Amino acid sequence: MTHRIRLVATLIAAGLLPSAVQAQLGSYNPRPGAQGTFAIRNGHIYPVNGPDIANGTVIISGGKITAVGANVAVPNGATVIDASGLSVFPGMMETSNSVGLAEITEGANATVDNSEVGRLNPNMHAFWAFDPHSAYVGVSRFVGITHIVTAPTGSLISGSAALMNLAGDTPPQMAVVQNIAMTMSLPGGGGRGGRGGGGGAAAPGATPATGATPIDSIKTILRDASAYANSFAAYNKDKTLPRPKHDLALDALLPVINGTMPVMFPADNMAAIREVVAFAEEMKLKPIIMGGRDAWRMTDDLKQHNVPVIITSVLSLPSGADDPYDLNYAAPGKLAAAGVKFAIAAGEPNPDIRNLPFVAGMASAFGLSREDALRSVTLWPAQIFGVGDKLGSIEVGKIANIVVSDGDMLEARTNTKYLFIDGRPVPLDNKHLTLYNQFKDRP
Repeated sequence: MTHRIRLVATLIAAGLLPSAVQAQLGSYNPRPGAQGTFAIRNGHIYPVNGPDIANGTVIISGGKITAVGANVAVPNGATVIDASGLSVFPGMMETSNSVGLAEITEGANATVDNSEVGRLNPNMHAFWAFDPHSAYVGVSRFVGITHIVTAPTGSLISGSAALMNLAGDTPPQMAVVQNIAMTMSLPGGGGRGGRGGGGGAAAPGATPATGATPIDSIKTILRDASAYANSFAAYNKDKTLPRPKHDLALDALLPVINGTMPVMFPADNMAAIREVVAFAEEMKLKPIIMGGRDAWRMTDDLKQHNVPVIITSVLSLPSGADDPYDLNYAAPGKLAAAGVKFAIAAGEPNPDIRNLPFVAGMASAFGLSREDALRSVTLWPAQIFGVGDKLGSIEVGKIANIVVSDGDMLEARTNTKYLFIDGRPVPLDNKHLTLYNQFKDRP
């Protein structure tokens, strides 16, 4: 962070930042407005959890959705938005990225903070490293992505991911869940399965001194965490016992071993997916498959073990020489038909997670229904990560992450007209628009 402040100060002194940008210490993301009472009227509402409402009203107050329907009274003093001819959607959720942790990954090391040295880092937390002023925030929310799961990478156990709203000045303002999932990579897991491939831990052999393999190391620390929990439970029952020493790494694993925190495992091919399922079964973990390129080939196993999948390879080239061109486009439709719980992620580098709606749109053109395509980037990812009661649909009581657009949110030609995150109206300016306006009139 010190490096960023020095860089911004230098640019301001040199007059190289536009005045609007200088006012926010180099941030391209305008601050959201205040929470208030808003009425979005006369729009075509897509609640996701139920039938569409052709001409309805959504009431937002105190950051939450307080009413939705065709015949909803507008509260006194509410700010009214006329959405005639517009569509109203819940905000989208991108789940495979490190936005806010890594900015310029090639050549600007001071902007990259998505990994740590060492192989076992469960006590690393994406929340504490998150940069609210990342240029990727504004361009992502412009297309209707209102919240993301951002995760560390690079180790066998990389640390915990965070669920962040894409509006605010500080991580505490933006966090929905500070620690929403642990990230683990089994050697040979095949990475996240995005278009760039890779991303997973390497597959080193056994440690010469001990003969222990990387998987042995993961099992050992998980068993240590279980023993650690048992020792504290015994101490709390009998204070005459020696008080166990606190261990940050083992503390971070407690929600993993007790089943309250899921674990994200990168895995693409069938062998890697089977290995993750078997490992999670043995260690009694709640796995989420990240990547899942071949998940459609093993739907029975995934359903039997109730393992959800985050598909990141929709736009990837087929991996086999004889595979049909549309193999990956059609995979989400096959998972939906088989009844496997899944969500779609962009599967792109950080700058391109803004392509998420178009990735889901491509899947809807190759066998996935339009309704399920919308659910795959809204309600289903929220349910997979255990926040379906807070996000993912336009329902009373949920966080008011709302997108108002001039067409289908999953089509490239659609424009966002109004955006609410945590019940706050969000300006739609971003880095792309700033640069466009700066250079559009040059000769």
